[in-house]
Amino acid sequence: MLESVGSLAGSPWIYPVVAASVLLDVFLPLLPSGVLVITAATVAAAGSAVAHVPDIFWLMVCAAAASVLGDLVAYRLAWRGGARLDRAIARSRRLSSAQKRLGAALAHGGGALVILARFAPAGRSVVSLGAGAARRRAREFVPWSALAGIAWAAYSVALGYFGGQWLGASWLATGVSVAALFAAGAVATCLMRRPVPREERP
Repeated sequence: MLESVGSLAGSPWIYPVVAASVLLDVFLPLLPSGVLVITAATVAAAGSAVAHVPDIFWLMVCAAAASVLGDLVAYRLAWRGGARLDRAIARSRRLSSAQKRLGAALAHGGGALVILARFAPAGRSVVSLGAGAARRRAREFVPWSALAGIAWAAYSVALGYFGGQWLGASWLATGVSVAALFAAGAVATCLMRRPVPREERP
């Protein structure tokens, strides 16, 4: 993948490709958007070692903006899903649990769950759809979604860039950085599964 992204980095298409991947993975969590962002940032770390490199600032902006936009699209679709979506969520223990936890967190003025979910595998999808299905107000969800998108984009770009700086623009740097992203996802998943304190239960 490093070679493919390296050639793509020579044109402005690297940014829309990253943006499209990040936007769509709220609906298709198997898309390797995090790996793509990290690989592009690793290429950026190569500097003069390659002919053309992506700008890490714009890479982060594209990833963060696409993340928030994807969350909003999923949120609005779930909001309009009506009874059919409510029944689908009721049949899924994971979705039902996430919806309850999200409602409790937002009702008490906290959005840490939204930020954690952005790092957990498929957590972004569950939380965005859950917020829309539960008819949470946009002002309760959107600011936390924006913060989550910025945090995830900054973390992913930093992993790729500094990994490339320390280990060179190589498969080793990409692999170590991706492993760190997966480790953050595992930690986020464990934290999301912690029981909700009694006083925060809806």
